[in-house]
Amino acid sequence: MVNSLQGVFPIVNTPFHPDGSIDHASQDRLVEHLLEQGAHGLGLFGNASEGYTLSAGERIDLMKRITKRVNGRVPLVASSGHTGTDAAVELSKELGDLGADCLMVLPPYYLKTDGDGLLHYFTAISDAVSIPIMVQDAPLMTQVAMPPALLARMGREIEQVRYVKVEAPPTPSKITAVVRQAGDSLTIFGGLNCQFFIEEWQRGARGQMPGSDRIRDLVSIWDDLEAGRSEAAWQRFSRILPLLRFELQPGLGVSAQKHNLVAAGVITSPQVRHPTAALDLDSVAELAWLRDFADRD
Repeated sequence: MVNSLQGVFPIVNTPFHPDGSIDHASQDRLVEHLLEQGAHGLGLFGNASEGYTLSAGERIDLMKRITKRVNGRVPLVASSGHTGTDAAVELSKELGDLGADCLMVLPPYYLKTDGDGLLHYFTAISDAVSIPIMVQDAPLMTQVAMPPALLARMGREIEQVRYVKVEAPPTPSKITAVVRQAGDSLTIFGGLNCQFFIEEWQRGARGQMPGSDRIRDLVSIWDDLEAGRSEAAWQRFSRILPLLRFELQPGLGVSAQKHNLVAAGVITSPQVRHPTAALDLDSVAELAWLRDFADRD
């Protein structure tokens, strides 16, 4: 089985004007910035995108706009999970038709189902699309547990399920278990803002999906690991780890990423949409210090 997706796929933040409307000019700059930083692909409508705050129309408009701007330069992974199976099928078909190269799919998390129900949900989506599916294993967000044996079964039995994004701590040991049970039927990506990037790569992960604000560093770490330069990878990772750790505070990571992108001159405003939390002034000052620390030679 040949898998084409690997590397660093940032989840693209959605910039907003201070009034909460989408800042399309900043969105265009951010996409170009991520490509210039060396991103191997882009993730759309994930948690860092505040996809949970976007209307259906906004999601469609952004998908069209980003697909046109990227113009096939890198693959696009679009989040299409939903609380209902029929709605997830409809959204997945729509995003595939609009240019997604892969679908990242959360399990249903409002009314939770069992293993058979999860197989039904992902099979229904697979039967409706012609592009790969990435199962998003994110129990901290969904409270839905998907054991390695279930993920491996999905990879073997569901045609389009070819990837899994493991965000179930401890992620390194979960990745080892999935690799052992799934073999080459699944390619594994990491998430949770790359906090265990190197350990996950060592355990067999072939991609990472962080936020959008430190992509040059993370691509350099990926390149070092792929080239066997583990010490260089650890040195760079250790420099940015305090910043990644800061961004993992529940509810504050998106705001922190946006403040960093404003400081870099990429987007205009750090505005977030409720219920996403905004950083207080003390946190903004702490973040600036960490950003400076990460940029020191």
